[in-house]
Parts: sequence; structure tokens; C-alpha cells
Amino acid sequence: MYSFKNDYSEGAHSRILNSLVETNFEQTDGYSTDHHTDNAIDLLKKKIDREDVDIHLLVGGTQVNLTAISAFLRPHQASIGADTSHINCHETGAIEATGHKVITMKTDDGKLTPDLIQRVVDVHDNEHMVQPKLVYISDSTELGTLYTKSELEEIHNCCKKNNLLLYLDGARIGSALAAEGNDLTLSDIARLVDAFYIGGTKNGALFGEALVICNNILKEDFRYFIKQKGGLLAKGRLLGIQFEELFKDDLYFELARHANRMAILLKNALKEKGYEFLTDSYTNQQFPILPNDLIKKISEKYSFNVERIIDQNNTAIRLVTSWATKKENVIEFIEYLKCI
Repeated sequence: MYSFKNDYSEGAHSRILNSLVETNFEQTDGYSTDHHTDNAIDLLKKKIDREDVDIHLLVGGTQVNLTAISAFLRPHQASIGADTSHINCHETGAIEATGHKVITMKTDDGKLTPDLIQRVVDVHDNEHMVQPKLVYISDSTELGTLYTKSELEEIHNCCKKNNLLLYLDGARIGSALAAEGNDLTLSDIARLVDAFYIGGTKNGALFGEALVICNNILKEDFRYFIKQKGGLLAKGRLLGIQFEELFKDDLYFELARHANRMAILLKNALKEKGYEFLTDSYTNQQFPILPNDLIKKISEKYSFNVERIIDQNNTAIRLVTSWATKKENVIEFIEYLKCI
């Protein structure tokens, strides 16, 4: 059975594995104080086109989110996110476990807007309630949608007006920046948000995310927060080596473009069959709405996740492609679809 369930089913790109093997017997200092990590951070700063950011390499997305958000907020403060946001739906209450409420707003496409943010701020107007302080967004979103530059600028302005921090979850930032229609760059994001991270786990790495802190106020003592939350990896060079390989040339974005191309093949084939989609995604996540009897037949040969029940006869499923998805597997799925 072939899986379209996620973009981390496979291990890692061969270049990363080869580099890990080649450097296996090197002796380096620990806790990300090694020369591989230093080099990876320099490469990332060049890609972002900013020397004044702090970059920290951590193991996974949930670890980054809970470490960063809990460090950035005071005890009485809360974050704002879409109802579909990762911190609300997929992190077992990690943010709340650090003592910070997640205030959610319902969206159809997984994207926050200045109006939704302002509504939260206006309601939470006194000390008897938590104080909204951080806006959490992701690009791409959990529903495969993208923020445009103008949308991010509008959110940035809203946050500035209300003295809010803006934090972007970049677990799939590679797919977002490589997607058709995207007009954002890494340097745009670094200019418009207070902190964000560049996801490696879902784009060719064994594991690893690069947290970029752009706001000077948030930088102080951050390694202490990482250590306290259990995120300071003793063999930190394992993270550094992976980001070295991903960013010493265009590999990171080559892998993201490949994942997107495979997803668009699926999208076009399903559209040709007349099926509609939950969202109009140009990333590696696609959400076709299919008859339940068809879904049952597809599940005999392919694995995927159910996203949302539409009505008693139709359901939206999630198909995810990755850096390692082979075109022949996508073509086989399309041909199978034609036969059932």
C-alpha cells in the first residue's frame, strides 16, 4: 500500500545521509557549538539576506513552537491562531501546557486576517481575561493555502498597531515559497514577522527545524529556554550537517518544487474527473472532495487521511506528496482512479 498520508514517511535525501556518514567519526563540540552548525547558520542568513537575525536549530516543529511561544510570552499572555492551526489541533495542548492559552478563530481556508485578529483584541480588553500578545500563522497553512505578500503586510501592520508579536510556523515553508502564485521570499518574511522557522523534517531532512528570531527583544537568553524545554541536542552537529546540505545550494527548494509538482499532477487528474476541492492549494497538500464509496475503494490500495466530512455521501481527504514521491507512483494512482 502506497502512502499519501504525509511528507515525512521517507528518511532523508541521499546527500544528507552521505554527509552524515562521511562526518560520522569527526569530533566536534556539542549543543550546536560545532563548525557545521555555524556554517549552516551562515548559509541560512545568506538565503534570508539578513545578518542581524539569531538562528537556532531544533529537532521538530512542536518543540520549536512550544519553546518559542512560551519564551516570547509573559505568564498572562496568549496566542491567536486559526481554528485549524497546528498549535490548536496537532500538538496535544503543548502551548497550553506551558501556561498560555490559544485563542482560535474559525476560518474557511486556514488563514488569519487583520479583521479576525482585531476581533480577538477588542474582546480581550481587561485584566480579567488573558491578554492576546502573539499571532500564530503558518505558510503554507494546514489546508495548503498561501499568504500573499500584501496579506502578510496587512497582518504585520495590524500586529504593530495592537502591539502584538507575529510568529510564522514554517514547517512547510519550502512548499509555500516554491508554489505557483507565491510572491513571498524568505527576506520578505524576515522583514514582516518577529520570528519564524524553516522546516527541514518535511522537506528532505531526517529531522530538524531552523528557528529565525528577527526581533531583538526576543533574542535574549533563548538558548536557556531551549535547554529548559529539552531541545538543546547534545549532538547538535547532526542538525547543522543537514541544514548545510539543504542550503549550500538550491537543494531545499528543488525538493519543495518536486513535491509541489507531484501534488499538482494529482490535483489536475482529480479536476479532470470533475471533483471539487476543499481549498485551492498549489502546495504539496491537496484536499479533494470525493464520494465515500470511491474513498473506500481507493483506501484498498492507498493510505491517506480524512480531512473533513462534507455530507453523508461525500468527504474531503488529504493527499500529501513529498520530496521523495516518485512520479510513477503518482501516475499509478491516477490510472487506478480511472479504473474504479
